[in-house]
Amino acid sequence: MPFKQVTIVGTGLIGGSLGLAMRKRHLARRVIGCDRAPVLERAIECGAVEAGVPNPAEAVHGSDLVILAAPVIAILDLIERLGPALPAGTLVTDVGSTKAEIVLRAAKSFGRSAGQRFLAGHPMAGKEHAGVEFADADLFEGAAWLFTPLPRQNPHAGLCGEFVECAEKMGARVALLDPVKHDRFCAWISHLPQMISTALAATLVDEFGPDAELLDIGGRALRELTRISGSPYSMWRDIAITNKKNLSQAMHKLEQRLAHIRENLDTKQLADEFERAHQLRKPRAASPALRAKSK
Repeated sequence: MPFKQVTIVGTGLIGGSLGLAMRKRHLARRVIGCDRAPVLERAIECGAVEAGVPNPAEAVHGSDLVILAAPVIAILDLIERLGPALPAGTLVTDVGSTKAEIVLRAAKSFGRSAGQRFLAGHPMAGKEHAGVEFADADLFEGAAWLFTPLPRQNPHAGLCGEFVECAEKMGARVALLDPVKHDRFCAWISHLPQMISTALAATLVDEFGPDAELLDIGGRALRELTRISGSPYSMWRDIAITNKKNLSQAMHKLEQRLAHIRENLDTKQLADEFERAHQLRKPRAASPALRAKSK
């Protein structure tokens, strides 16, 4: 059992699922939650944490692992507030959906010891509904968990390595990625799909009204395309702010593609677009990054 006490700051869907996963797999002797009092009550009730402390500075006392499971801008603030005050033997990690600004803030806050005291991470797991009520001990099974090390950091050494092993024991497929490349990559594979779903759902509401029974009539395709449109704005606001450039570029290229398809609905080029799209679904080996395991 690598960690004696873990504090999870933010006990919503991801934080609650982390607590459940760690307790189910006996990866920590004690799990403490930090959030607003009503949220902590629900987190304790569902078994995600054993105890709750609303104040972050008090909640991390005595923990050898602190997981920041808040929205990105809150994570940036917590790193700056908590980092310098934590003992050298405490590892801090996060689950933020953008990484470049988080890594820069950690390097500044932790100084020369940042490589031993902070490990930036992003589990590619979630649901369209927020809140600890939807937490799942098996949420990370089969999901990619992207770690974005600081310069010259060895993520397989010390407490960092122990947490990477924990991620694998929770069923995740671990991969290492440069933080700048991470943000560009996730703009395409995660952030853009969210904006597409949001735009489609909002347009349908404008076109047919909020009470139209579109999902039942439209069937599986429409339900799948609009499923994540129910995701919380509070989380996606921070992602859009901290990854604006990459997301804007991805949206612009998609807009160009849609315009091209619109202009060729009655030409052979529409068939070419379908053929091009089919290549995405062709069977292929997993990428080397996602085959990378901790040693």
